[in-house]
Amino acid sequence: MTPSAPDPALLARIREIVGPRGWLDQAEDIEPHVTEPRGRFRGRTALVVRPASTAELAAVVTLCHQARQPIVPQGGNTGLVGGSIPDDSGTELVLSLGRMTAIRGLDADNFTVTVEAGCTLAAVQAAAEAADRRFPLSFGAEGSCQIGGCLSTNAGGALTLRYGNTRDLVLGLEVVLPDGQVWSGLRTLRKDNTGYDLKHLFIGAEGTLGVITAAVLKLYPRPRRIETMLVALPEPAAAIALLGRARAATGDAITAFELIPRIGLEMALRHVPGIVDPFTESHPWYVLIEAVAGTDTDWVREALEAVLGDGFEAGSVLDAAIAASVGQARAFWRIREGIVEAQKHEGASLKNDISVPVSSVAAFIEKAAAAVAARIPGVRPVPFGHVGDGNVHFNLSQPVGTDGAAYLARWDEIQTLVNDIVLSFNGSISAEHGIGRIKREELARTKPALELALMRRIKAAFDPEGGMNPGTLLP
Repeated sequence: MTPSAPDPALLARIREIVGPRGWLDQAEDIEPHVTEPRGRFRGRTALVVRPASTAELAAVVTLCHQARQPIVPQGGNTGLVGGSIPDDSGTELVLSLGRMTAIRGLDADNFTVTVEAGCTLAAVQAAAEAADRRFPLSFGAEGSCQIGGCLSTNAGGALTLRYGNTRDLVLGLEVVLPDGQVWSGLRTLRKDNTGYDLKHLFIGAEGTLGVITAAVLKLYPRPRRIETMLVALPEPAAAIALLGRARAATGDAITAFELIPRIGLEMALRHVPGIVDPFTESHPWYVLIEAVAGTDTDWVREALEAVLGDGFEAGSVLDAAIAASVGQARAFWRIREGIVEAQKHEGASLKNDISVPVSSVAAFIEKAAAAVAARIPGVRPVPFGHVGDGNVHFNLSQPVGTDGAAYLARWDEIQTLVNDIVLSFNGSISAEHGIGRIKREELARTKPALELALMRRIKAAFDPEGGMNPGTLLP
């Protein structure tokens, strides 16, 4: 499509379709929809369209397709790679799913819930809990992120180790295609071996192949006991060894296994109110472990205590704090979550959301930390996160006393350095946040040519005009 200002006649027809509550055109109302959370991107749009139903959304998309009008689908706009906001040309319309919030049905016996794309993750979790079930997708933005966005980015989170990414929690989808047709694939089957599994094309596509409007999600039994503990370790390699022993001892009841470096804990202690170090001595590394049981008994805790006891004797475990209450468990999680918040107070930070095989996590951290320290003396690596599934948030805080703007200007240089190390371990340059606009050119540099060609063929088949979220994902 050739970018041009939206046709006023088209905007008028869209307003008629969605009604007076279905659009925004005032600067103050539009602002939250054109600003990326980290502030790296800010776009412009003439209209934010807010349909209330799949039928309204399909009618809008049909008009835009006929008028060759590019659109940017948007959920809660909590993404961190710039894929959910328009560019700064003012030629793109934002299609917000925030009014499509219905929970269309919950089948407790089938362990499924069918929800519209604008439902927040927290709302889906609450609906599942009310039916004595669990929807196990969980991360910091769950109160404001929307299911459609989670699906479009294949979001991960803290419980991926046990339950998988968003992709693994989906049975069916409803999608409005770029020409306005509606694909109704809201199947509730766990076995359906009838050809291509189309839903997986849209999950992780970041809105470039269509607009997800509803989904059938898997539910799980609600845990009767959750055990939470913080374990002090001498090195990341000890964490990987502990993970294997803990999974085996509990029959794979481990739901979360989060790596925390001492520098991250110290930052959180300095800047986040209410965080307390649960240990009397300082230790180099920690892991936050969560495990679940279907019965209100002590067997999971006892199994983990036995594993920790063996670790103490071997010197691979230095100390451990086991939560005796829900409040203590939340305090441990607050340390993990506080690392994200605390880094904002430590100056500029270069973010890397990468993954490597779990067995390579310790070697990656050692090699990458040495490489960036050689390139930028005084840099402060803060590697943390979902080590249980190989996802490391390899963040790099600026050296103390240096200029933040000059440091951030080296983003591309350091990203290339880190990503080359990631690829040497057969890893991924984006573990859970997606590509968006931030990593688009890096995808072109690092993805095999054949894979890129196949992705472009898929894009051309679904959206030959290129009007669905242009500039996102594909170079």
